[in-house]
Amino acid sequence: MSTLSVPAAVPTLVVRTVAVDTDDPLLHLLPEGPVDECASWVRQGEGLVGWGSAVSHETRGPSRFADAQEWWSALAARAVVRDEVGLSGTGLVCFGSFPFADDSAEPARLVVPEVIVGRRGARTFVTTITTRAELTPITTPRPAAAPAAPSGVAFADGALSPTAYAGAVAAAVERINAGEVDKVVLARDLVVTSTDPIAPRWLLRRLAEDYENTWVFAVGGLVGATPELLVRRDQGLVTSRVLAGTIRRTGDDAKDLALAASLARSSKDLEEHEYAVRSVADALAPHCSSMNVPESPFVLHLPNVMHLATDVAAVAANGATSLALAAALHPSAAVGGTPTPDAVRIIGQLERMDRGRYAGPVGWMDADGDGAWGIALRCGAIDPADSRQIRIYAGCGIVAGSDPESEVAESVAKLVPMRDALTGG
Repeated sequence: MSTLSVPAAVPTLVVRTVAVDTDDPLLHLLPEGPVDECASWVRQGEGLVGWGSAVSHETRGPSRFADAQEWWSALAARAVVRDEVGLSGTGLVCFGSFPFADDSAEPARLVVPEVIVGRRGARTFVTTITTRAELTPITTPRPAAAPAAPSGVAFADGALSPTAYAGAVAAAVERINAGEVDKVVLARDLVVTSTDPIAPRWLLRRLAEDYENTWVFAVGGLVGATPELLVRRDQGLVTSRVLAGTIRRTGDDAKDLALAASLARSSKDLEEHEYAVRSVADALAPHCSSMNVPESPFVLHLPNVMHLATDVAAVAANGATSLALAAALHPSAAVGGTPTPDAVRIIGQLERMDRGRYAGPVGWMDADGDGAWGIALRCGAIDPADSRQIRIYAGCGIVAGSDPESEVAESVAKLVPMRDALTGG
């Protein structure tokens, strides 16, 4: 059970959304402010950013998704909304992120910003949200002063050194070969310190510039760029992007094309990918109809790595919100393993750390239940007690054919986005 119950009463929010005329990049509009009040969900210039905190909610434990949904439904039912745009993502919206494990010491967080700026296609809009019984005047937002880069950045091993991580991979392979599980996803972390506070705005801009095919996110001090869309619900259409199977890029286009072809033929990577796709399709099936699961994956090219990818599409059948669908999907085989309960148990024994909100759902939802939730990958959590420190994460899918040293190299490649964003590399 959650240690924090849903409040008996929630505030009445006054919400207004209007269209505005601006083509400034969304991430450039984020002003300086508290780390935990910077919110983002942006890909290729479209999405949502927010700042301030009109109201927020935290919950823990196995019931964290249900508690969060109950709180959000109560809040939405009481809100007074004037929406002059009427798109998915307008009106009342929350940003959220959830811990990976039921027993995590870190809570799930839902944040309703005071100001949200969104862009969909050629349309840009601003939403203001307040507990005051009056509409907030809305002006067209202007770019904020550029954020400062972190300085004096230093990296240190987290729970596992590279050698210890290789040992954990070898132990996982032994347990796979013993028949305990088919796949385990093992993560490692680095602790990063800076002489100055680390600004989420700096990280978001850097990640968006270098990884435009990812969803660049920030919620409650968790910042990253995920290539994996856990689930999106948009007026009844449900989509999910599954990534599993990875190879590092060389920077040589001809070599990378050959590597992409080898990835598409790799029995080890295809096996890992099949587990992940099957887990997503099975989890969505009770809530959806007319599901389309492509027979073969495609290769998604990112600046640092390439992934096997499959886009699953379906039609929502029972009114489940985007958050309910994310809860049904979490944890998928892509971040847990197969069979998932056994794999998660082994993760707890071999990783030697609390993942916190790494590899958990992160995204946004509106009052109608539409929204988009990614998996919090290629990310870091800024220390709430000291914004000069951030813990960054990377994980690899381990199957029977996995080689420990190769998995260490893959984890290094997956840490590159956050390392480069922090160092300006």
